[in-house]
Amino acid sequence: MLDKLAVLEEKYEELNKLIADPEIIAQQVTWQKHMKAHADLEDIVLAYRSYKTCSKELAETQAMAESSEIDAELLEIAAAEIEELKEKKEKLEQNLKVLLLPKDAKDDKNVILEVRAGTGGDEAGLFAGDLLKMYSRYAELKGWRTEILGGNFTDLGGIKEVVLLVEGRGAYSRLKFEGGVHRVQRVPETESSGRIHTSAATVAVMPEAQEVDLEINPNDVRIDIFCSSGPGGQSVNTTQSAVRLTHLPTGITVSCQDEKSQHKNKDKGMRILRARILEKIQEEQQDQEAKARQSMVGSGDRSQRIRTYNFPQGRITDHRIGLTLHKLDWVLQGNLDEIIDALITVEQTEKLKRVD
Repeated sequence: MLDKLAVLEEKYEELNKLIADPEIIAQQVTWQKHMKAHADLEDIVLAYRSYKTCSKELAETQAMAESSEIDAELLEIAAAEIEELKEKKEKLEQNLKVLLLPKDAKDDKNVILEVRAGTGGDEAGLFAGDLLKMYSRYAELKGWRTEILGGNFTDLGGIKEVVLLVEGRGAYSRLKFEGGVHRVQRVPETESSGRIHTSAATVAVMPEAQEVDLEINPNDVRIDIFCSSGPGGQSVNTTQSAVRLTHLPTGITVSCQDEKSQHKNKDKGMRILRARILEKIQEEQQDQEAKARQSMVGSGDRSQRIRTYNFPQGRITDHRIGLTLHKLDWVLQGNLDEIIDALITVEQTEKLKRVD
């Protein structure tokens, strides 16, 4: 491991020189490639340097403690310091093992997140709306940009389905754990008797597929143009701006009508279509690799119940790792890091077991 880390540090130093070279800076494509490689190595190199510093301090303190000239008082201080440094070194070594784990190539991608009302009628739609607000607020706290690519809303202010684009570094690495069935237990606003209802909403999380990830043959996509429906006035309902895209080989269909421009609706539709096709391809690959051990955090399949939001008790439970927090209001305000960090820790622990 240490030999590999030394090689990575050497590569990092080479990249330092390259990104500061005026000739490289003038070649923007090459410079950006080196900048990304530099950023990818930075965390692990800084952690490796901390590990080397700690190891050096430990060796020096141990040498001092073994000296025949040291008095009893200094020996006691040195012994305590040695224990602290050993503990610190062990934690740094564990962190380095985690950083050296193979990374998911999709982790740095933007996210197309789909929220749909499940069982539970109007209450499911309202809960789906709460989830959309939660993810939008989480993205805001992370400094990510969001855009609604399409949606179908209910008369009560809930949603039937909505497609949210989340753009930002590392968006997929954190939101990928959110895919699945989210269950809510609460008294609906429409319930006069005060009975607690159980409803559900589904969340699908897909990395946004770029053209370099997936090339779609234009001849494989049927484009239908029709009049938009819903709010927007007479001009929207009479102008053929809505677009339906059908990928003939897979049968996947996407409709977009939120924009007044047919061109904009087509562009949005293609982004969603590309992500859904890539998801289908990846699901088929996962099915073929079913013999591989499944991670404790689950596959993220949308049919899998992953979390329960219990309003009467202010409790949120993630069933994949048995985590329960009595911070429901806090989480719904977009503070998801405590749950996501726990899921990442479990995933990393499982990966380390397989490596060991």
